[in-house]
Amino acid sequence: MSENVDFVRSIYADWERGDFSKDAWAAPGIEFERVDGPAPGRWRGKEEIAAGIREMLSAWEGFRVIADEYREVDDERVLVLSHVIGRGKRSQMDSTQLGATAANVFQIERGKVTRVVTYYDRDRALAESGFEE
Repeated sequence: MSENVDFVRSIYADWERGDFSKDAWAAPGIEFERVDGPAPGRWRGKEEIAAGIREMLSAWEGFRVIADEYREVDDERVLVLSHVIGRGKRSQMDSTQLGATAANVFQIERGKVTRVVTYYDRDRALAESGFEE
C-alpha cells in the first residue's frame, strides 16, 4: 500500500467516526468539487469548504462516511469508494434507504491534499479515474 493511500486512510479514520473538524491534511488553497448528486458545487480554501461541510451536515443526524475500498490511481491520486451513514433530520430517512454510495478522488502534492472530487455516481468516478468496471 502506498504512502498516499495510508495518508487518505488516516483522513477517513476521522470521517468514519463522524469527525469532519480536522483539516491539517489539507493544503491552504484546497479545492473541493461535488460533480453530481443533490447539491453539486465547488469550494476553494479551508474556510469555504468548512462552511459547505457545516451546511451539509446540518441536514443530517449521525452523518459518517465509511470507506469500502481504496485504489491508487497514480503517484498523486487516490480513489476511495465509500458509502454514507446517517438519517435526514427532516425526512428521518436513513441513508441506506437512499442507496447513498459515493466516491472521492484525492489529489495529493507534497504531503497535503490539494483537491477532492466527490462523485455519487461510482461508475463515473471509476471511468474518470481510468478504471474499467
